[in-house]
Amino acid sequence: MRERYKTIYLSPHLDDAALSCGGRIYLETAVSHPVLIVTPMAGSPALGVQLSDFAQELHQRWELPQAAVRTRRAEDVAACQILGADFVHWDVPDCVYRTDPATGEPCYSTWESIITTQHPADDAVIAQLAKQFAQLPPADEVVVPLTAGQHVDHRLVRQAAELAFGVEQLLYYEDYPYAANAGAVTAVLHPTMQSTQIMLPETAVAAKIDAIWAYASQRSSFFASRRDADHKIRTYASQVGGERYWRWVNG
Repeated sequence: MRERYKTIYLSPHLDDAALSCGGRIYLETAVSHPVLIVTPMAGSPALGVQLSDFAQELHQRWELPQAAVRTRRAEDVAACQILGADFVHWDVPDCVYRTDPATGEPCYSTWESIITTQHPADDAVIAQLAKQFAQLPPADEVVVPLTAGQHVDHRLVRQAAELAFGVEQLLYYEDYPYAANAGAVTAVLHPTMQSTQIMLPETAVAAKIDAIWAYASQRSSFFASRRDADHKIRTYASQVGGERYWRWVNG
């Protein structure tokens, strides 16, 4: 990592920053502004953990029966190179890999549990992340998930960032593709938050799509084809005016 950054993006998983902020990141690095993408939930399952049926289903969908995390990290390296960003991968396991330390049972064994609950064991994750965030290099701006879609890992990263930096110091990004669902963004907005749009020239849109497509294991979760990805990403950009960000406003 460098001594200082123009912008630090907190990306819960190995694709969230590209999916939500790829255009803005490209525009910053294109004019030599240093950017860092921090991915906290880039850890492998703990040794000896028996994957839940849900986690195994995800691995099958990703076509990654072995070394899933290692492959996903490599995909992220390729995407960050396309966007021109520095990156760091931390070792918190994805929510589908985390287990209750008391029982050994999965903390999140269904998609429903991921978007509707927050396991008490994750209090320690929030505290750990807040401490690590506070030790990051200084930056002009820290950009964090708004938590559209309510994915628990996005919520943990937002909560930890707010502890580390304070809400008024943060810029919030709309979590794509969840943000494209009707009502997903407004459901998590506070009345005093205001939006700002980042217009994206064609070069930025194209780089964003290329970076998203670099996550080969995740394509089937969101897109039917490269053409479908191109259409969906461009459609959302048209709807929100490029990329849309939010921040808290006093009064």
